[in-house]
Amino acid sequence: MALHCPWYENDSRCIAAHQQPASLIELCLSRGIDSHRLLRGTGLFLEDVPKADSLISPAQFLTLIDNAQRLLDADDTSFLFGQRLLPGHHGAASQALALANNLQQALELLGELRALLSPLLSPRLLLDEQHAYLYWLDSCGAGAQQRFLLEAQMTAVVAMSRRLSGEALPWQFHFRHAQPKHIEQYWVHLGEQLRFGQPCDLLRLPREHLTRAWPQTVQSTAQVACQQARQQLEQHSTRASLLDTLQRWLLRNVRQAPNLEHAAAALGMSPTTLKRKLHKHGTSYQEQHDRVRLLVALYLYQIKGYSNDEVASHLRFHDATNFRRSFKRWTGLAPSALRQLLGG
Repeated sequence: MALHCPWYENDSRCIAAHQQPASLIELCLSRGIDSHRLLRGTGLFLEDVPKADSLISPAQFLTLIDNAQRLLDADDTSFLFGQRLLPGHHGAASQALALANNLQQALELLGELRALLSPLLSPRLLLDEQHAYLYWLDSCGAGAQQRFLLEAQMTAVVAMSRRLSGEALPWQFHFRHAQPKHIEQYWVHLGEQLRFGQPCDLLRLPREHLTRAWPQTVQSTAQVACQQARQQLEQHSTRASLLDTLQRWLLRNVRQAPNLEHAAAALGMSPTTLKRKLHKHGTSYQEQHDRVRLLVALYLYQIKGYSNDEVASHLRFHDATNFRRSFKRWTGLAPSALRQLLGG
């Protein structure tokens, strides 16, 4: 059965220029960057940025980020940009975030309204008995800009939670990339609970912090803001990106070991078209399938306490040996090393 949910791709004009792109432009201009050089290759003109109907594509936004990184040549750019992102200036969606009852509602809204609040990275919230996990997947083929986006989005969540809760929360940060040279910027903006070279990019927090009431909440006003935010999302052309849609379909169907043909049929296109679209986003079906299978494997190990044989069976591997070989290819680690890596 084909999915009936319109998505955006990396060349779809779906991001309001006066929101997150404008925040990055303002940051660069405040540091003396020439606007013509900053906007080169983006298709944007400075006078168009404030217009409510000025939309750019994820690819244009990524070009803007690349220009900003190159021209500023500063280690703190992503973190300062992240400080500006949430709740942000997204109308009802930002108001709903700002009036959330607690952190759990805010994080759930961030996931639900991701097309508005986090169009380039898709956040997902998972819970176990002790911890909350907020992990991130590439929505639009971020490529070389993915680390910048991760730094910005994690900073945004941390800054928002501190601002709205009135306290610094004991976040722990997992990054897939190796420890960078500018580690002091991570210390300043995120804290010292940092782990690099991890299987996936995520934030972790003791679960008791999720449901503590935030002081600014007025229940009736918050409910109205959430309703308006959902109406705003309905008016938006799409709810998720192509990669996001594919990833979520793979998560729902991971036990059936779906192939390219199955995915293409679900998305209502030919296998050749899906391959072409994924190539446009700098990825492939195998890469997306492996990324989802890794996430499920981590979930089963960490939250469900499954053994190697149980994970292999769940993911429809012929035997545990084949699964261990694949896991080593995905992460560079044997499954036996995983519990120590994720623990603590």
